[in-house]
Amino acid sequence: SEPGRGRTEGEDHSTAWLENQLSVGDFVKIQRAFEPLEPGQTICMSREEFMQRMTEIVGWGTKEEYGKLFDKVDVAQDGFINWDKLTSFMLLTLYENDERAKATAVPQWKDLKFLPVKHKDTIQKVIFLKNSSRYLTISQEGSLGIWGENLKLQKTFPITSDATKLKHLWVTSLVSLENVNKIAVAFTRKEICFYDLLSKEQFPCQYKLQGLKGTPICMDYWYDPLDANESILSFGDITGKVQAIVFTTALISLFERPASACENEEATVTINWAELLSGYHKCCYTLEHKLHRGEWVRQGT
Repeated sequence: SEPGRGRTEGEDHSTAWLENQLSVGDFVKIQRAFEPLEPGQTICMSREEFMQRMTEIVGWGTKEEYGKLFDKVDVAQDGFINWDKLTSFMLLTLYENDERAKATAVPQWKDLKFLPVKHKDTIQKVIFLKNSSRYLTISQEGSLGIWGENLKLQKTFPITSDATKLKHLWVTSLVSLENVNKIAVAFTRKEICFYDLLSKEQFPCQYKLQGLKGTPICMDYWYDPLDANESILSFGDITGKVQAIVFTTALISLFERPASACENEEATVTINWAELLSGYHKCCYTLEHKLHRGEWVRQGT
């Protein structure tokens, strides 16, 4: 190792602590000096011995510097140190240096950028679509915004074309079903709608899940990266329940589609929650967790 390579030009012994300059190679040499000849022994050094041996073994640094290092390690003033005492001191020193550096580091934040939005109410969720490198925003009144990766607004439209419906319910949550190119939107009318992102026009509603016992206010989605057919949509409601729909053939179909719906792929399939509980839909099943009785479940992961 280079002697004293931790020092900068013009820096003398009084301003650069020895422990901040020792390299990995230097510590390997010091460790060898503390290695016992027989297992079970502990090598200890006095102040004079440590000063003398370190200047010889490491190959740089003065006796005075090693004497100061010894005094810092020997906090109990036992008059001797061993390898354990030295490494404990060095680890503490490195930790304190790291914490000090973090405390003094000033983040280089850029100026805030305010984005023009067309939402008329509270934005309920912002998600990033990895497949298309776009952002989606949805507001309480049901307005969906599509943003480019550069955060430029590309399009805004109502999540449903039924204007009467939007007057009587709010959007509570939005989640991306990335593996099947869909989004799920929860509404205050105790329903969750699934929309297809591959449509060139506005996103059509493929499935409408109705009849939930409580209003869903948060959702989360996971899929197995090794088998994208396996996925889970979980949601929490205002009754304290966390429920989940476990999909087993997500890439083929999330739910069973009746024969009439298969003829018209753009037709919305309405599904009742009771159907899922009964096991009618063979491509998925449900799970339920109820612990927070009477408390709103505001977040789930």
